[in-house]
Amino acid sequence: MNRLSPKAQRELSRFLKFCVVGVIGAVVDFGTFNLLANVLHVWSIGASMASFTAAVCSNFLWNRYWTYPDSRSKQLGAQLLQFALVSLAGLAIRTPIFALTEQPMIRWSAGLLPMLQANLAIQATWLSGLQPTWLGRNLALALAVIVVLFWNFGVNRVWTYSDVS
Repeated sequence: MNRLSPKAQRELSRFLKFCVVGVIGAVVDFGTFNLLANVLHVWSIGASMASFTAAVCSNFLWNRYWTYPDSRSKQLGAQLLQFALVSLAGLAIRTPIFALTEQPMIRWSAGLLPMLQANLAIQATWLSGLQPTWLGRNLALALAVIVVLFWNFGVNRVWTYSDVS
């Protein structure tokens, strides 16, 4: 069986930690987004941008102190600026993906939900209360988040956390 080199094992461990941090960030992101867009009825694209900002702050702290604890040879401010710039580029990638897929996902969800309810005979369950707008927005956001995950990890690893071995 092929074994990973120590360097590859370290990078895999960092990527997995980065993904865990991403899940925490996604909880912050989706929670903030749904609070703003679906409870407070803030414009969905604005809510997406605000929730992204909250997630970036959470992700920076977790990545600096857990994923890359050996990266603190860089000054906090400089590293935060690098992370923020990578994240802003990620936001520039994410926002059009979200904006372009939101309405198609809502339309798709409007057709999917009744079909699921009819075929699964579960009108009395949690699925019956699901709204196409809520599901479609969250699917669009999930797609955008997944795309940006790979951008963020790659660029942050090479640039923001370049001081780790």
